[in-house]
Amino acid sequence: MIETNTLAYKKTSFALALGSFIVFCNLYLFQPMLPLMATEFSVSATQINWVLAAATLMLAVCLIPWAIASEIVGRRMIMVISLLLMPIVGVVMVFAHDLFALTLARGVMGISVAGYIAVAVAYMAEEFSPKALVLAVGGYISANSLGGIAGRLYGGIIGEQLGWHWAVLGMAVMSFIGAVVVIRLLPSQQHFIHHHRRLRIHAYQVIAHIKQPILWLAMLIGGVNFALFVNLYSVTGFRLVAAPFNLPLSWASLIFLCYLSGTITSRLSGRWASRYSPLSGIILGGVLSLSGLWLGLIESRVTILISLLLLSSGAFFTHSLAYAWVSQHAKVAKATATALYLVHYYVGSSLGGFFLIYCWLHGGWDTVVIGGTLLYMVMFVCCGLLIKAKQQSVLPLQLN
Repeated sequence: MIETNTLAYKKTSFALALGSFIVFCNLYLFQPMLPLMATEFSVSATQINWVLAAATLMLAVCLIPWAIASEIVGRRMIMVISLLLMPIVGVVMVFAHDLFALTLARGVMGISVAGYIAVAVAYMAEEFSPKALVLAVGGYISANSLGGIAGRLYGGIIGEQLGWHWAVLGMAVMSFIGAVVVIRLLPSQQHFIHHHRRLRIHAYQVIAHIKQPILWLAMLIGGVNFALFVNLYSVTGFRLVAAPFNLPLSWASLIFLCYLSGTITSRLSGRWASRYSPLSGIILGGVLSLSGLWLGLIESRVTILISLLLLSSGAFFTHSLAYAWVSQHAKVAKATATALYLVHYYVGSSLGGFFLIYCWLHGGWDTVVIGGTLLYMVMFVCCGLLIKAKQQSVLPLQLN
């Protein structure tokens, strides 16, 4: 097993973090450019949202198939395929001259990045010692966040200055270079065991998880939370480039630096869970995010900045606790359970955008706040049902 403070650990953990950084750069590259592209393609904000939603939706659909494939051909092989597909799809996107073709290409990009996301943690769990695994996963998750921020900032700045075609081409080149570095550094698996399980066994595991309220409700919470978080940023981007703010796209894209507050609270979530109830923390995260949504009603750049900081802090806090909850309470097939959580997570991201952007187009930010509040109420209802499900699962044990 790979141990901490060794050359193998440094090389492997760096390679995995770099791969994660590249993946999330590609996944969220287009988000800050949506207002620019809506104008270029002469379409509505709802229509241009397909450029983002196609990738996250196909990512959600393909997570479990990639995970199943990795049981047969190995985790490293899936990650290599995923990394090499990304620059190829990026080059193809450069030649997409209509929205339909671009949307299809973005869907293929979602399929590509899903391979890496689906199996990277499983690779670490099999190759690292328990102590090294905790540190490596922490670095991997941090790279997720930094990649998402970097991809958005790059897309906003380069997209405004040179156009989205050059932004995509530049990302494809950087992705290829990064992929070569990761492939050279990432060692072959030493502890992987092939599993030729039948497809119906995996299907039974998925259905079994969904039938357990203590798991499925946490997955729904994660999906609604991410639907609000990601897409409130998209709507804020449209808001800032429009009157009365009229910010340049490059300046508006700087809002994604507010994600960093979520990086801090995601680390604090572990301390909360060790001292208090994780469910109370999930609710607390929702309240923080909701307060950020309401604060955004004030037409001021400063209050919008603070509202996004609150939104990010609460959303990452909730996500970290809900994700850990699913992993801890799945008695069997934990990898399938966590993959299923991510399916809900990214489906929420895909569908939430259409709802919140529709609210924006038909009533401005006031309507977005109403629609967002309704979704938060749904999340809080799921929290209440999850508390009840937890109590019911503990009661039989006490009686025994």
